[in-house]
Amino acid sequence: MNAASNSNKAQHREKIGRWADGVARKRNAWIDRNQYYYQQDYDYLKYLIPEASRVLVLGCGTGRLLSELRPSVGVGIDISADMISEARADHPEFEFIEADLEDPATIAGLAGVFDYVVIPDTLGFLYDCEAFIDQLAPVCADHTRIVITYFSHLWEPLLTLAEKLSLRMPHPLLNWLSMDDIVNSLEMSDFERVHLERRLIVPFSCFGLGSLVNRYIAPLPLIRQLCLRHYIVARLPRRQAERSMSTSVVIPCRNEHGNIEAAVTRIPEFCSDIEIIFVEGKSHDGTWDEIQRVKEAYPDRNIVAIQQPGIGKGDAVRAGFEIATKDLLFILDADLTVPPEDMPKFYNVLNSNKAEFVNGTRMIYPMDQQAMRFLNYWANRTFAVIFTYLLNQRYTDTLCGTKGLSRVNYEKLARNRHYFGDFDPFGDFDLIFGAAKLDLKLREIPIRYRERSYGSTQISRFRHGVLLLKMVLFAYRKLKAI
Repeated sequence: MNAASNSNKAQHREKIGRWADGVARKRNAWIDRNQYYYQQDYDYLKYLIPEASRVLVLGCGTGRLLSELRPSVGVGIDISADMISEARADHPEFEFIEADLEDPATIAGLAGVFDYVVIPDTLGFLYDCEAFIDQLAPVCADHTRIVITYFSHLWEPLLTLAEKLSLRMPHPLLNWLSMDDIVNSLEMSDFERVHLERRLIVPFSCFGLGSLVNRYIAPLPLIRQLCLRHYIVARLPRRQAERSMSTSVVIPCRNEHGNIEAAVTRIPEFCSDIEIIFVEGKSHDGTWDEIQRVKEAYPDRNIVAIQQPGIGKGDAVRAGFEIATKDLLFILDADLTVPPEDMPKFYNVLNSNKAEFVNGTRMIYPMDQQAMRFLNYWANRTFAVIFTYLLNQRYTDTLCGTKGLSRVNYEKLARNRHYFGDFDPFGDFDLIFGAAKLDLKLREIPIRYRERSYGSTQISRFRHGVLLLKMVLFAYRKLKAI
């Protein structure tokens, strides 16, 4: 960096530091004055960031946000000595550091990695956003999530007017970055976006009207483009080409006698340690006896068999995952309409860390003539569009039974299951919604969907269609209207 650039950067730092010191003692009063707006912001960040996480806040101000998040380990950094003084006085349980966030030594000097790195509107004050983001790698592990908040540039005139009317704390000239600008900066530093969200149209309570609009109307398609607040969640996907993780393949089965042996023989040896778990669901065609026979006939395969305690595929999947012992967990439907030969595709994506949750999609390649009925096909297409909107990641086929994630992430999902409750008899949406809540990176794996060779479908199209509609409403309430 040349001398002129260094001089400009130093002048910028000094200007921002003077401004921050000047407003530090009034900062909490401004937050209290606009309590509704700030609480909406805090509440959504608490939705994204579980309590008892390791949290780093870059641009922590007086520490209010860090306190709201209730981390097990909390570190805040700010350029302003007066802001840090206020934060230390109000929240002595956390560590607060006065430092220049754009100095590479600041991030490099931190010990260890964090679960969440929060950047709350800080990009607006920086001299070089790209260089700042490029420094974040040392505090990021594979599971770390970068959470960036910022204002929509569409609101710049209104926010400027609010300052003139003394409704908003005065600010210096800011960088007005669009969501695309921020994502571009992240991608240039090898970060990968996971989740984009827009929230808050009415920044005041307005006797309850603001909450009604912000919760139920602001998240709607098209209308959400007008929202004030932008949230971006990203990760640093370090590739893991050399590792070989062990695998559990869970096969829920009910009345699938004719498919059991084929399921075992057709699963390739795609890694050195594969555990096959059959979860039998009170069949009437001798499926349980066939599982026992196949287990004895193939002693070279690690086959585990249990009978599920409850009913439904969702219960079977949970029972299988609970006893699974390997690093990666996959579901393979016993009807074999998703070819077992495709399992290496799912494995390779998770094993290389190209994704954290994989979901098969039957909607890319042509399928066998009788593999999916016309009504089912268009229902799946419709629900895919809806759930892509609800989940903020691309889904073309939510109901493909073949899915996978790591056992570590499944255990996190199970611990968070109380947020959604016991709502899903399929098992698909328990995993999909749980992965969305954890901000796991999704990749879809195209497969060629085949016609059944044994048995008949166990899907009641109309009854399950009604349940799917209920899940759309459920997902809107739990993932959008929050």
